[in-house]
Amino acid sequence: MAEEVHEADTRVPVLMYHAVAADPGDATRALSVAPEAFAEQMAAIADRGLTPVCTAELAAAWRSGRPLPKRPVLITFDDGYEGVHRHALPALADHGFPATLFVSTGWLRGPYDTGGALDTMLDWDQVRELAAAGVEIGGHSHTHPQLDQLDEELLRFELIHCKEIVADQLGAVPASFAYPYGYSDRRVRRAVRETGYAQALAVGNGLARRVQGPYALRRVTVRRSTGPEEFVRLIEGRAIARTFARDRALTKGYAVLRGARRVRGRLRERMPGAGG
Repeated sequence: MAEEVHEADTRVPVLMYHAVAADPGDATRALSVAPEAFAEQMAAIADRGLTPVCTAELAAAWRSGRPLPKRPVLITFDDGYEGVHRHALPALADHGFPATLFVSTGWLRGPYDTGGALDTMLDWDQVRELAAAGVEIGGHSHTHPQLDQLDEELLRFELIHCKEIVADQLGAVPASFAYPYGYSDRRVRRAVRETGYAQALAVGNGLARRVQGPYALRRVTVRRSTGPEEFVRLIEGRAIARTFARDRALTKGYAVLRGARRVRGRLRERMPGAGG
């Protein structure tokens, strides 16, 4: 049985993956990981004695004050690419690791496919096999929009439709959510909570901490360019700020632009005769 830790401010690395593919498409290449690299990364987690947990387990422990296993880490996947089943699942199973997959329901192959996917996606049979193998299935919206740019009606549709489809296909209501592109604001976080999701993950490229609250937990990005030494630093929580310094600078600049865009959009909505 894993040794438990009781520190109130444990910092937890939450790894954010997307595609796991030998030959990904151009649109997903930078955020993809080669199957061999993913297998090596899972071995590194095992070799260093970390204990993977799912998103619901982490959030529930922090919400209740229950202890976490020793050296917890989360393995998460966004969107729902087919390689999560083909390549990631065998590597996870080799070590008995849990993980969380956040699906954009309108991107998955099947009856709800909107045709907007960037690469080869999972179908619902594969999602059910992942769930049966111990992968937590969470929501990631229906069509993967920038949620903080949507009006209230579209925002609620994206959240509710995603939740209802996952519940219908899997027979279980998803408890966890991940914001597409990592974008959220107070309004979006409130809507996610009111939709019934118990916790949600952002990006932020920092370690997750209880003080962030259950609807703004941070993750660190694993890319195709993430080498073995950098990966070890990520899972050990070392030099995170330096590793992602450029990402954070770009994120801050873009946040200002997007915030101004939201304000302009809301002003147009209130102006009589506004169009465009």
